[in-house]
Amino acid sequence: MDDTRWLTDEEQRVWRDFSAAVGMLRAHLETQLQRDAGMPHAYYEVLVTLSETPGQVMRMSDLAIATRSSRSRLSHAIARMEAQGWVRREACPTDKRGAFAHLTQSGLAALEAAAPGHVEAVRSSLFDPLTPDQVRSLGEISAAIRDRLTPRCAEAEAARLAAEADEADEADDAAASA
Repeated sequence: MDDTRWLTDEEQRVWRDFSAAVGMLRAHLETQLQRDAGMPHAYYEVLVTLSETPGQVMRMSDLAIATRSSRSRLSHAIARMEAQGWVRREACPTDKRGAFAHLTQSGLAALEAAAPGHVEAVRSSLFDPLTPDQVRSLGEISAAIRDRLTPRCAEAEAARLAAEADEADEADDAAASA
């Protein structure tokens, strides 16, 4: 028996419009940041997250979760951002696998230089086409989707972190026995 809940024609149209709009918005914002600030959107998100954190420092594993990034992808981004002088990585004194990312003054300056163009791109492409009622509705819709997905994403993240920890433990055991 087929229990698939197929989309209606209206739902299919809405889904395709939504998917296209999100994809186009992401591409537009990525292009704007690359062109005007010389950084990808992922780096901008890291800088924003660190700038809003007390002390402008965050454990790398928490930063990965906050920016919806894998640990390996974040580690690569942090390495590139370190080369730019935007962040500084520091080992965790209590956990040999842990590390902290610190926002530097240069990173804060890069964020402050990038923010006006980015905010204008967000405003002109997302908010300007909408009425105030549509903005409120978009906020409610976005929150409903986020709230529905948050527990599922948290479960998937916990499983991924457990698998990474198991792999790291196995690597440590193999190195110790070698």
